[in-house]
Amino acid sequence: MKYYVIAGERSGDMHLANLLHALKVEDQKAYFRGMGGDYSIDEGLSPVAHYDEVALMGFVEVLFGFRKVLKYLRLVKNDILDYKPDALILVDYGGFNMKIAKFAHEHGIAVHYYIPPKVWAWNQSRAYKLKRYVDHLYSILPFEPSFFKKFDWEVSYVGNPLLDQINKFTPHDFFYQKNEISYKPIVALLPGSRKQEVENMLENMVGILPAFPNVQFMIAGVKNLPTEVYDPARKSGIKVIFDQTYDLLHYANAAVVTSGTATLETALFNVPQVVVYKTSSISYAIAKRLIKVPFISLVNLIAEKEVVKELIQGDYNREVLQEELKGLLGSSQHKEAVLEGYKLVKEKIGEEKASEKTAKLIYKSLTRFMQ
Repeated sequence: MKYYVIAGERSGDMHLANLLHALKVEDQKAYFRGMGGDYSIDEGLSPVAHYDEVALMGFVEVLFGFRKVLKYLRLVKNDILDYKPDALILVDYGGFNMKIAKFAHEHGIAVHYYIPPKVWAWNQSRAYKLKRYVDHLYSILPFEPSFFKKFDWEVSYVGNPLLDQINKFTPHDFFYQKNEISYKPIVALLPGSRKQEVENMLENMVGILPAFPNVQFMIAGVKNLPTEVYDPARKSGIKVIFDQTYDLLHYANAAVVTSGTATLETALFNVPQVVVYKTSSISYAIAKRLIKVPFISLVNLIAEKEVVKELIQGDYNREVLQEELKGLLGSSQHKEAVLEGYKLVKEKIGEEKASEKTAKLIYKSLTRFMQ
């Protein structure tokens, strides 16, 4: 089978790569073309573009980068028509992929959406568009099937793909020696996977360093970003490590995490965390009017209550961050409450092997008329 696949950022590319690996088990004649990143390319994707070339975040940033997005939309659409795939597989990246889903639907191409857009968060009527253009939707959050049921749409809950990735992980026995660090308690800093995120988040993370003389801060760096984006941290003596995020979380005592997939990863590693987020004032004002959910972190959304503290925009300042982090280090009722909340999150997610289950469902849908 010929599959056209699209992932638009790092975590989506990681999940796409696991899905491609599972698809090759089901379909030994699988061919993959599309847009992704290093992970999916390693699994055999023939790339028409790397997601780094297209990545934008925030309402204002997307507005000013719209011409670039249009350029890649045209490129991908033309490439899909030339490639003539048996199926289109979309991974997250809602703004771009919803347009591609409509295009593929109009050209009679089966559309499979793995990790759907967060239509439950804002402008929920987008669920109708999703239903119109997507043939098969594979949900990874336990509350999503009941949400889509309100739109008379039965979708497949396949479990959360982070479990697939974490289950493959083996911690490095000599992490401290490898990175030339001491045995002081570690605070993991995860400032994000996009340049704008890191720039927005890093200042306050670095700023609290003097308040924790007996702790070592370490940043989970993203190798696709310009290395100079981490210069403020390096100049303050903070170690930046690359391609070791799971090792860092395995050994960390606490974490400061930019809202996104990493919040759930941190919870699955049982690391007490504070979630932070800051964007441009205009983007934040727009988002505040549109977003209809009570939390921004996946941890709290899945638990349906506050498990971890969220410091957003003005609340994300050095004084508040410092106090919250102090409560997560050592022994405290707050820390114990966070860890207890993580148990609920894990229970709700379940133990499904998301990549394998999704691959089986996709392949079955494509071959059901051949049998």
